[in-house]
Amino acid sequence: MTEASPLLKNLSLNQITTENWSLKEAVAGCVKAEIPWISLWRHKIEEIGLAESKKIITDSGVKLSSLCRGGMFPAATAELRQKNLDDNRRAVEEAAELGTDVLVLVCGPAPDRDIDTSRKWVEEGIEQLVPFAQSYGIKLGIEPLHPMYAADRSVVVTLDQANTMAEKYNADQVGVVVDVFHVWWDPDLYNQISRAKGRILGFHVSDWAVPITDTFKARHMMGDGVIEIRRIRQAVEQAGYYGPIEVEIMNQALWDQPGDDVLSLIKNRYVEYV
Repeated sequence: MTEASPLLKNLSLNQITTENWSLKEAVAGCVKAEIPWISLWRHKIEEIGLAESKKIITDSGVKLSSLCRGGMFPAATAELRQKNLDDNRRAVEEAAELGTDVLVLVCGPAPDRDIDTSRKWVEEGIEQLVPFAQSYGIKLGIEPLHPMYAADRSVVVTLDQANTMAEKYNADQVGVVVDVFHVWWDPDLYNQISRAKGRILGFHVSDWAVPITDTFKARHMMGDGVIEIRRIRQAVEQAGYYGPIEVEIMNQALWDQPGDDVLSLIKNRYVEYV
């Protein structure tokens, strides 16, 4: 793979942005578009197997920014919570085998109405996972999600919560992932980004536009919404993060477009708005 433009040296394609592409197609697309990084999703790895996924990444020269996802810790029974923990251990092993040191944690919703207990289960799950992850050299990145996802995806909904959980551990064990779509609204955002200095493990960009009619596929291309993306990126850099910047967009209209066209648009919007 040829060296990326200096303006694009940190650009990473989060694989979900081209959901209709296979892993092989997504990696080939990055090579063709000279996008130097990619973040993989585990369901795409499962389609072809870990060994083949690793070979595709290794042969391409594209670097892996993170693996998505671990987490989903809460469950109604101890047996199910153990099953979830076991799956997180497999995710750690996959991340290490593929060559990234960051596993993104989408922490999971409450299985019933007891959101406080579910947050304790998240903390317990992370506590149990940390020694295993550290033995593989994998850092756990807690990604707070927008509050509208509390019911189905994560009871961790602010960067303050994520920081508080992460600060129980060393920065080389647990950190946070800052996704502009999830945190842009937070009146304490910039204080919390500063607080996270030294333990920001990832930065994700997209945009927020209204109306939202499908919560999972609600994201838009950078520049099509209201988020002060560049201001947040500058704050993250001031907090010491200069790593890959993942474009993570779940959007059916984008998924229905040719992947090469999406990558071209990503590059243009990244330069203009990120």
